Amino acid sequence: MTKSELRREMKRRNLSLTAEERAERSRSLFSRVEQLPEFAAAGTVAFFCALNDEPETLPALVRWRGLGKRIVVPRVEGERMEFFEYTPETLCAGAFGISEPGAGAVLCPPAEIDLVVVPGTAFSPQGARMGRGRGYYDRYLSRSDFRGAKIGVCYAHQLVGKLPVEPHDVAMDRVVTECGTCVPA
Repeated sequence: MTKSELRREMKRRNLSLTAEERAERSRSLFSRVEQLPEFAAAGTVAFFCALNDEPETLPALVRWRGLGKRIVVPRVEGERMEFFEYTPETLCAGAFGISEPGAGAVLCPPAEIDLVVVPGTAFSPQGARMGRGRGYYDRYLSRSDFRGAKIGVCYAHQLVGKLPVEPHDVAMDRVVTECGTCVPA
């Protein structure tokens, strides 16, 4: 399958989940993230606000704030993505219809992020990630001032045997699904 075919197929499969399946799989997935040693050690966690074909993040956003974690979420401006303090009342529709921090949100420097939870269209057990094709996460995770752990998250059906990897692609330290965790060798 080409990248565009794989993206279409994964989106189709994700959207075919019922609301109940999506909620249950997402709960299980983010519960597994919470059990990681990297999560336990993290003071600042970079997370994301989900699109309708991604694991549902709102319950985890609320829960993780309640655990005393500093949660930051992305905002896209042009070709650049930055993370800002998660303040639910300031969220607004941003790039691509994704909820993101509005004006006045507090910027989080990359060096302050201990762990980033990264969405993707597909992942391999070796940590390869295929995003939506715009490169926002690859550019951000490649920054010299970012040193946090990189945790890819997806539904189990999005874990594929092998993905084409390009020089600019950033590998994940772990990949977590609702069924388990892969730690690349």
